[in-house]
Amino acid sequence: MIIKKGNKVKILCGKDKNKEGEIIEIDRKNFRAKVKGLNMIKKHVKTTKEKKGGIFDKENFLNLSNLLIVSEKNKEVKKKEAKK
Repeated sequence: MIIKKGNKVKILCGKDKNKEGEIIEIDRKNFRAKVKGLNMIKKHVKTTKEKKGGIFDKENFLNLSNLLIVSEKNKEVKKKEAKK
């Protein structure tokens, strides 16, 4: 299956392991993707005339190899395995 924007994915490793989210951005050149609300980092922004500065939280990129597409088929298979 092809990973694309809007797909639901599960993170396989890292600090957000086993959490699920939606892909919001993909960088195909570097094989990376951003998942909504996961892999958060702190971004320090300097104050300018137009914008107020401060420390903001934002999503960081994850490698595509650390993502698993969650589909209805996968959920049904997991439920069957859990019952055994």
